[in-house]
Amino acid sequence: MEELDLKQLFKIFWNKRLHIIVIVILFFIIGSVYSFAFVKPKYRAYTTLVLAQSDVVASEIDNSQGQGITSSDLSLNQKLVSTYSELVKTKNVLREVIKELKLTIGEEELKKNVTVSLVKDTELIKITVTSRNALDAKNIANKIAEIFSERVTSIYKVNNVYLVDEAEIPSSPYNISHVKDIILFMAAGLVLAIVYVLIANLFDTTVKSADDIENELEISVLASIPEIKDEKMLSSEGGIY
Repeated sequence: MEELDLKQLFKIFWNKRLHIIVIVILFFIIGSVYSFAFVKPKYRAYTTLVLAQSDVVASEIDNSQGQGITSSDLSLNQKLVSTYSELVKTKNVLREVIKELKLTIGEEELKKNVTVSLVKDTELIKITVTSRNALDAKNIANKIAEIFSERVTSIYKVNNVYLVDEAEIPSSPYNISHVKDIILFMAAGLVLAIVYVLIANLFDTTVKSADDIENELEISVLASIPEIKDEKMLSSEGGIY
């Protein structure tokens, strides 16, 4: 019985194959128009900073113990990483960035486009900036790193933040993938087409075969008259009476 149901299901989709193809093609066109015409490109640029041993601490250690970075220094730096990551997005830093670059956006909007992340088990701070302009993304990321380093020196009286990777102009937008968008739309179209076929079949009460009569009325079909669509056969037999 299960095999028969699968055959019927396949037959239903096969009979509606043109509808399915049309719907998928329609969604292919919609996806193409959306991806190429309506998705606005956004760019990401990032710079990486490292929290290293300060010059003051280094000189004291070299003079007194003659050693390099100790475990206590590393522990202190790791604690400062979290503090520094929050300091990056403070109004004081962002306000200065807007002023020096003469940006037309506000502090809150800039804050939304700035992401600060910590590289796990390291003392690295990654500053990522999102913008509709590739050059702006690069300039903002580098300027934030510069002003942030100055603020750390001013507040903590130490110089222990160093630039590892300077932000570069991103070559392509991060939010646009035409192939991915089109595939997603076509998949949505295919799902919609399948739902449409199933619903249409559910409300279709017409008799399509003798099996439909036997299943619905629970009676046996004794005979059936075939439908002849060949006009040559009709003309050779002189018609049907």
